[in-house]
Amino acid sequence: MKTSKSPRKVLQVAYALGREVFAPYAHRFSPKKFTQAQLFACLALKEFLKLDYRGVQQLLLDTSDLRAVIELRVVPHWTTLQKAADRLLKKTPRISSSLRRFAPRNVAASSRPAPRGGPWTAAASRPITSATTSSGAAPRMPREPCRK
Repeated sequence: MKTSKSPRKVLQVAYALGREVFAPYAHRFSPKKFTQAQLFACLALKEFLKLDYRGVQQLLLDTSDLRAVIELRVVPHWTTLQKAADRLLKKTPRISSSLRRFAPRNVAASSRPAPRGGPWTAAASRPITSATTSSGAAPRMPREPCRK
């Protein structure tokens, strides 16, 4: 394992690694201003120099040499870097809020306690078995007549 104190070398290695690991763009309809590898390299530089998002944006604005290393034509806004960090550097898989109540307790790392009471929580906490699905549709609440 090699170490370096050069920001240029860190950018080169992070950019090469990002091109191998990430798809070029996060979505097929993305604006295509920056590749995910370029954003990853910017985030690696941020961590290497212990800067905040605005600091790395300003550094890239000031140094065209560093922008040239990762083929960056336009410097990303600091919020773009922040959103890329959330997307590229996530530690655990995200579970949508609608599925969180069905996930096992050790997977859904939520600091909020599970909701208590109400008719929907008891049904949501039960496992789905053949007994619960044999009747076909779930029971419905009676509807009130429409009033005009």
